[in-house]
Amino acid sequence: MRLADTLRFARDAAAGYPLRTALSVLSGLSVGDLAAAVAQQELGRLIKIPGIGKKTAERLLLELKGKLAETTGVSLHAAVDDAKQDISNALLALGYNEKEAASAMKQLPAEIGTSDGIRAALKLLSKA
Repeated sequence: MRLADTLRFARDAAAGYPLRTALSVLSGLSVGDLAAAVAQQELGRLIKIPGIGKKTAERLLLELKGKLAETTGVSLHAAVDDAKQDISNALLALGYNEKEAASAMKQLPAEIGTSDGIRAALKLLSKA
């Protein structure tokens, strides 16, 4: 992301948050990664940032849902496609073949996040 996007995020999204919180978020994730996490509603990615707890992460996801997509151009559809690709790559890296990975992918909900999708796919594959 460009510096202008980062500054725009700091101005728009950080309204109502202490500056330390905004800096923590920006030091933990790039604006693009944050936009993808918000689009996929991935609470776990935000909680991993030092200084961001569950309540703050939930509030960020709620308040940034529409704002960040406009700022960065990351849409939910693009983020979901990236998540699906990441899930498939993770399954292949874990030793499953393409047929098994594709079968598990078909059974996943359409708008699932990366970490939840990997977890669900592994559960599906362990039952098979």
